[in-house]
Amino acid sequence: MEMMLLDKLSFRGKKRLLLMLAVFVLSLIVLSIRVGYIMLFKAEEYQNMAYEQQTRDRLIAPKRGSILDRNGNGIAVTESVSAVSVIHAQIENEEETAKALSEILELDYEDVLEDVKENVALKRIKSKVDNETAAEIRELNLPGVMIDEDVERTYPYYTLAASVIGFVGKDNQGIIGLESKYEEYLKGEPGKIMTLTDSRGRRVSDAEERVEPINGENLVTSIDVVIQQYAEQEIAAAVEAKNAKSGVIIVMNPQNGEIYAMANYPTFDLNEPFTINDEELAAMWDTFTAEEQNEYFNQMWRNKAINDTYEPGSTFKIVTASTGLEEGVITPESTFNCTGSMVVGGRTIKCWRYPRTHGTQTFAEGVRNSCNPVFMAVAERIGADTFYDYMIKFGFAEKTGIDLNGEAVGILHKKDDIGPVELATMSFGQTFQITPIQLLRAAAAVVNGGKLITPHFAIKTVDDNGFTVNTFEWPEGERVISEETSATMREILESVVAEGTGNKAQVEGYRIGGKTATSQKLPRGSGKYIASFMSFAPADDPQVMALVLIDEPEGVYYGGTVAGPVMRDLLTNILPYLNIEKTADFE
Repeated sequence: MEMMLLDKLSFRGKKRLLLMLAVFVLSLIVLSIRVGYIMLFKAEEYQNMAYEQQTRDRLIAPKRGSILDRNGNGIAVTESVSAVSVIHAQIENEEETAKALSEILELDYEDVLEDVKENVALKRIKSKVDNETAAEIRELNLPGVMIDEDVERTYPYYTLAASVIGFVGKDNQGIIGLESKYEEYLKGEPGKIMTLTDSRGRRVSDAEERVEPINGENLVTSIDVVIQQYAEQEIAAAVEAKNAKSGVIIVMNPQNGEIYAMANYPTFDLNEPFTINDEELAAMWDTFTAEEQNEYFNQMWRNKAINDTYEPGSTFKIVTASTGLEEGVITPESTFNCTGSMVVGGRTIKCWRYPRTHGTQTFAEGVRNSCNPVFMAVAERIGADTFYDYMIKFGFAEKTGIDLNGEAVGILHKKDDIGPVELATMSFGQTFQITPIQLLRAAAAVVNGGKLITPHFAIKTVDDNGFTVNTFEWPEGERVISEETSATMREILESVVAEGTGNKAQVEGYRIGGKTATSQKLPRGSGKYIASFMSFAPADDPQVMALVLIDEPEGVYYGGTVAGPVMRDLLTNILPYLNIEKTADFE
């Protein structure tokens, strides 16, 4: 009978049947291959997806790595706190839940109720809840209310190195300073708590699966808390005493670039970085636009040691002097005559001592006297091209490479624009701008044997057991002057403190070198100055170097008079602390 039916089928019908059969078989083969592929290669992925659809995840914040000083003192640390969240699907009484949480957490009831009613998988009510408060909420055993681990960043020294350390936002992400620069090392990886739920998000089991967070690495820095405290005390006292606009102190090892201290004043509290310190400004705060408010904070958080440029004035004379010695156009015994001024390119440029004169003096005496005509004459002998080339060698056209974001770079004349007048004024640190850290880097090269180092803070990262995870290497630049020139400069600069304009920085028993500066701010004739002092010790083998800047001091504004005593008091404290021994010849 079947054969008879098949015989009756048309050729076209047979063809169609075979085609459908082939398609079916091919589809079955493709489906089998796909199922096999999923089972062999995608099983874990789809299992995880299925599991995630049946679970609710609560993130566990990792412990952010601490920032430590060179002796292991915690400058930025992380404390364990709690976070309060709600799972909407598991809440039995929204009003009672909101009332209880708002009262204990001291939050507005309506705001909490709105969060409780929000139909999302997990809603954070409050972070950074102290553990005692969290325990009080936990005792209530409110359905749908979750108490999880959280962390809070704190700064035990409050204002210490504020613009260097920086702070974190609400999500524990670094905002400025080292907190931002080393975010990838400090942040860690979050963990999570997974709870089994039904399709409506309701908990179906008390069992939880926990994935532990990975804590961040601890950053060991070159900062020394004791030296930083000395620096901050000194610059705060100096700014207040002189009713100055601001002040900066940097303390660095000139041999390797490790920064022991970087102090800015005024400063701010890292635990309350958005607190307005000015009472008058605080009273008017709501009248300012968001842009104006942000600008205020940016200025308050600003690290003037690296972010701001200024005319260095006479501290730059050490670069002119080093260049002249290195190029062989002068020796320490070369003779000059100061008449109180010098005519350059038809323009009369005065010595700081004008109308008095320094008379006939050797080059070494000219440095001790900080005599402008001497340095103008030296620059003339060097020539504009060579002078500019050395400015480049000393790193004034580039960033120092310090490990902080936002570093500025010097503002220099173009080489072709340097005429006789520009060359003369550049010789004593005017008509161009650099940052304080650029100056200190160049000064380090002058006294450390001629090598250009990289100023830095980071030394290494360690785990919670103190084992080293990463070690940071900092490049050493090319040699800019010879060891012989550097040795000569150390002798000359020691005489500046022993016999010259830097005598107010003398510390009994120690050999100290240095250079003063009084920088006139733009516009000329404004009557505003920056008093500064660069110093190092011991003079014959520098182990520590410091720079003091006081911006717009009232009254007497000379660097030697204003910044010199600050440097003296700073070195008086830190030299014994660093175990730098007194020299017998000075006892």
